[in-house]
Amino acid sequence: MTTLYSGGHVFDGHGTLLENHGVLIEDDRIAHIAPNSEFEGFTGEHVDTSGGTVLPGLIDCHVHLVFGGEADPKARMANLNPGDIVMGALQNAQAALRSGVTGLRDLGGKDYLEFSVRDACNSGKQLGPTIRAAGRMICMTGGHGNTIGRIADGPDEVTKAVREQIHAGSDVIKLMATGGVMTPGVNPEDAHYTEEELRAGVSEGHRFSKTCASHAQGGAGILNAVRAGMDSIEHGIFMTDECIEEMMKRGTYLVPTLAAVNNIYRNREKGIPDYVVEKTVRVRERHTQSIQMFYKAGGKIAMGTDAGTPFNFHGDNSRELEFMTDLGISNADALTISTGNAADLLQLAERGRLCKGYFADLLIVSGNPVENISAVSNSENHRLVVKNGTPVPR
Repeated sequence: MTTLYSGGHVFDGHGTLLENHGVLIEDDRIAHIAPNSEFEGFTGEHVDTSGGTVLPGLIDCHVHLVFGGEADPKARMANLNPGDIVMGALQNAQAALRSGVTGLRDLGGKDYLEFSVRDACNSGKQLGPTIRAAGRMICMTGGHGNTIGRIADGPDEVTKAVREQIHAGSDVIKLMATGGVMTPGVNPEDAHYTEEELRAGVSEGHRFSKTCASHAQGGAGILNAVRAGMDSIEHGIFMTDECIEEMMKRGTYLVPTLAAVNNIYRNREKGIPDYVVEKTVRVRERHTQSIQMFYKAGGKIAMGTDAGTPFNFHGDNSRELEFMTDLGISNADALTISTGNAADLLQLAERGRLCKGYFADLLIVSGNPVENISAVSNSENHRLVVKNGTPVPR
């Protein structure tokens, strides 16, 4: 099937707005991108994008599909059977797709239940985004995520835990370098795994061609993770100049997850556990400063929301772009961070940009997001989502 999307503008995912351009789709691929005038006389299926912009589908590099954004997601999940968890994860993935997220990375689930959702969506058996999934996050005894993660202590045990994830079918390895907000009794500032332990995990992951991501909030833990060879730092709350220097030297990505902190803070009086609120209030300002520092230094950033955490709902993912621009990130950069950069981090070949021959994952919005980011960040301005060339029902 051939469909032409033309009449408005095109944002290519490289950082460039092509004014008065259209995109021609053949089956599941992009066949041609050209000025609207080149398509005059086209007689096939046509979607008028006048007054709007076609851009690549968004890619969220940090979600938790088994959690639904409840005030206390872990407490709620404890009362669910495996079937309910799987169905909820599928619904969350589909909510993200309807909101313009055509690719995502799940960074920690429950007993690999989310893998069935990944496989169903990636195979086309179920409508959903392209999914990469980590399986069980790997943490130290008593560390952040210990209630659902794989506990491992020492380099040898961390290596074994990585092998378990690979055997189970993980696409990416998640290692917990520091404490965090959502686990009681731990502090975000504290380093958990040593550099030696993290290096063992990263080395084993890379040996099997798996990317490695690290929950890393405190400065010492960030440094341990970066020096261990991590591909991405998740959150990066207490970034220092030394952290930034090391990340820039190695090309390490930062996934800020601004939505996680913002949504907890804005809903802090709505039943979220007290320990979560206390830590969020404590780290919020420093998180903002760290992301600004890294962006101004020219560091590599990819979009991620931590969707599934309190009041951070799947389907609201695009709000992350508003949170980014509120910190001084330019609209064009926020769009690139959420498309091309994110695709590069997730190693999603031929996605995340609008190029001839790439998969036709599109988001069509009203307005020009380079001028007004709300064209993308506010889902009410979304006209249509296209996944692999097929329009997604709203």
